[in-house]
Amino acid sequence: MSVFEFRFQVSAPVDVVSEFHFQRGILKKLSPPLMYMQVHRFDPLADGSIGDFTMWMGPVPVHWTAQHQNVSSTSFTDVQIHGPMKSWQHTHTFRAIDEQQCEVHERIEFEHDSGLRGLWSRLLFPQPALFLLFCWRAFVTRRACAALLRSRQS
Repeated sequence: MSVFEFRFQVSAPVDVVSEFHFQRGILKKLSPPLMYMQVHRFDPLADGSIGDFTMWMGPVPVHWTAQHQNVSSTSFTDVQIHGPMKSWQHTHTFRAIDEQQCEVHERIEFEHDSGLRGLWSRLLFPQPALFLLFCWRAFVTRRACAALLRSRQS
């Protein structure tokens, strides 16, 4: 089992960061420009809700179905039901640093299949690519939360 962890700070209270992550269409918002996200089903975030989507990595479609578990206002976990990995469990945690700052902790526990299928997932999801993906998500999260704060103050 491999583990990928990524942490970043957001200049917003934890409830704003949580609100951003609970929005409809969040998956598309968090996807980098070169990755087209085709959402087939994405239930409102709750225990047992399903996300079913195809990520287009250039001309390559990667179909994925995940179920949300342990959903609270400060964390939730996506567990792969069907997808490119042997297993994938992604936990998002939001922790208040103080009243105006939050830390987002992304932890992914995953395992590749063996053989050609495992080679394919290793090529699609190497550690450097995950790092770049989460750098993009940190950027988007910070911008979106700043916009949410401005809209609350208006």
